[in-house]
Amino acid sequence: MIDLDLEGLVWPGRNQPILAANGMVATSQPLAAQAGLQVLRDAGNAVDAAIAMAAAATVVEPATSSVGGDAFALLWDGQRLHGLNGSGRAPVGLSVDRVRAAGHDAVPEHGWFPATVPGAPAAWRDLHHRFGSLPFARLIEPAASYAERGYPVSPISVWHWRWEVEEVHLGLTGDEFGAFLDLFAPGGSAPRVGDMWRSDDMARTLRLIAQTDAETVYRGEIAERIVEFARATGGYIAREDLESHSSTWVQPISTDYRGYDVWECPPNGQGLAALIALNILEGFDLAATPRNTAQNFHRQIEAMKLAFADVHGYVGDPERVSVPTAELLSKDYAAARRALVGDRAMLAEAGEPATSDTVYLCTADANGMMVSYIQSTYGAFGSHVVVPGTGIALQNRGAAFSLDPGHPNVLEPGKRPFHTIIPGFLTKAGAAMGPFGVMGGHMQPQGHVQMIVNTIDYGMDPQTSLDQPRWFWWKERATRHEPATDTAIVDELRRRGHDARVWNELDAYGRGQIIWRLPSGVYIAGSDPRGDGQAAGY
Repeated sequence: MIDLDLEGLVWPGRNQPILAANGMVATSQPLAAQAGLQVLRDAGNAVDAAIAMAAAATVVEPATSSVGGDAFALLWDGQRLHGLNGSGRAPVGLSVDRVRAAGHDAVPEHGWFPATVPGAPAAWRDLHHRFGSLPFARLIEPAASYAERGYPVSPISVWHWRWEVEEVHLGLTGDEFGAFLDLFAPGGSAPRVGDMWRSDDMARTLRLIAQTDAETVYRGEIAERIVEFARATGGYIAREDLESHSSTWVQPISTDYRGYDVWECPPNGQGLAALIALNILEGFDLAATPRNTAQNFHRQIEAMKLAFADVHGYVGDPERVSVPTAELLSKDYAAARRALVGDRAMLAEAGEPATSDTVYLCTADANGMMVSYIQSTYGAFGSHVVVPGTGIALQNRGAAFSLDPGHPNVLEPGKRPFHTIIPGFLTKAGAAMGPFGVMGGHMQPQGHVQMIVNTIDYGMDPQTSLDQPRWFWWKERATRHEPATDTAIVDELRRRGHDARVWNELDAYGRGQIIWRLPSGVYIAGSDPRGDGQAAGY
């Protein structure tokens, strides 16, 4: 089982992990966490709790989560791990030529061009069909109730919300953006911390999803509203795009890191990057130096650069391109890449193998079922296209497509884009250790690496791991570091050639949640102090 150093926890002033024997939830918004915890108390299982929390997040964290977004999940059923890819595809009527003809050199971040088919509602349904125990409508109702009655908006949510309303949306023009302010800025301004926010449209949509087993989004009333609005305002999502959508059950991918198996969803996501980096790091004795040292940070950053170079060079929709996953995860390939890590910062390039605004949540129940789940609209409020009368902001995941015809992630009709959102899971010798995740664009695999290193190399409990100052590789030789990072570390990284800067950006370093299972069978959990979140159990 997982070997944590829990003897030093009795220390005044430090954040403490949560321990519970019967069930545990953790996510970035307390109201969503409580919705999941109540489901567990009502004899629901971990999947039921995850669905309730995911649905609630679309209401209580609407900037980063929406019915119009996508989802991925890793699920431990008590004996084995399952993966679900709930990402939507590009409309069949959209192409590189259409985007370029409109004068764009890249897929825009807002409007109809980046809007892909919503995958989250189908993911909820498919998880429930296979593993749920309580009625589907029971799981969606807490979200619908929050939308109908209103809830007090929390601080981090307000930060996202106000920026998008006051700085981003005011620069957008076009009929497709017309319903945005009515939904998210009633009265002309974004809510303040503690203000009550509600939406009858959102409540009605959620109840339609509950009543129709999510079919309303793909073949029913909500689908018709999406298609009609697209037709009226120059959009590309058509009836056939929604009707043909399906989630995909996938085989999770993994690597052995010092005797533990770290699991991710396979491409089209970037979880592969975390596994490649861990393979490289396994050849270094990280524990020989303290966690917060320049040598430790340098090696992790360099490994991450190499991993990203490979992922950005090879990953696309596996239904359209062949991704050399096994070759990229081979230990021999990792050894060759490790040899490139020296004492100086490098500019990494893809190798040649032999052949990110988000909501993350995790749950665990008394029977040992555990879920690692993530959903997102990509950018805050996604495309900023709100379908009138639905409360739905459509995601802008298509902005991740390339317009280079030779790239594996090139935009094509009906293709899934490269995805940043990744749930993680840890096992050892066939036994579940638990779910973990860190949100935030390409910070996500970097956060996964740091949480695994903190846990396995340094024996940190979930809360201590999440509390540590993080590094963030941005691009080229540029790294960013939280203000809590020792200035001596930043100075030494600069001497090694990194463009290392202390950066107090709220959203740069991600927000994570972790639940581990101790040898006693008890769950221990933590929630990231960078968010509004909560870990809770009973």
